[in-house]
Amino acid sequence: MEGDSSNRIIPSHSKGLLQTPELYQYVLDTTVFPREPQPLKELRDLTANHPRAMMATAPDAGQFVALLLKLTGAKKTIELGVFTGYSLLLTALTIPQDGKITAIDTNHEFYEIGLPVIRKAGIGHKIEFIESEALPVLDELLKKEANEGSYDFAYVDADKLNYWNYHERLMKLVKVGGIIAYDNTLWGGSVAADSATVGHKGGAVTQSTIQFNKSIAADPRVDISLAPLGDGITVCRRIY
Repeated sequence: MEGDSSNRIIPSHSKGLLQTPELYQYVLDTTVFPREPQPLKELRDLTANHPRAMMATAPDAGQFVALLLKLTGAKKTIELGVFTGYSLLLTALTIPQDGKITAIDTNHEFYEIGLPVIRKAGIGHKIEFIESEALPVLDELLKKEANEGSYDFAYVDADKLNYWNYHERLMKLVKVGGIIAYDNTLWGGSVAADSATVGHKGGAVTQSTIQFNKSIAADPRVDISLAPLGDGITVCRRIY
């Protein structure tokens, strides 16, 4: 299928784990890009040539997150890891006008790349951006009893070595029945590589991701599904 040339995904920037780049492009061209809101396309184009473009949420995973937000009726969300703001923007576009997003990232300069698009989209009032490591902010939020169980949805695309630490805190902040989504849980496929290969495909991050996947699978507090979209996205529904 021939898609808009501006929508072509450069193979080295593709997070898709499908069998061929052509098959991944087919999914994007037929299902994702025709429904992608214009502000998201603008931000994706702005980010495409960034040296760390791989840090952005994959558009197919982003579409999935937007659907989850709609299915759950999420209104109050929290996001760990923002980069230029693709997932943040899609969340802000999806939740109601009086919805709120607490967005945490250590790098405000990256966020500023997408800020003009966010402002033009008219959804900046929904966003509280906090420049910080995530754990101190989560711990501060938990000091206020009113914050416990007050979030409908959480999206995590931050420091992979701390995923389980984030999980333990988010399990207190997100309500029963709420959703926590973790990006990059297949880490370029390295989680299934043999031990000799793992050293060349992420090292400590790969090992941490493998352990996180095992731990989340054994956590009786959540229902889970690992969707092979983008670089892998694990969705957890808090049971209790």
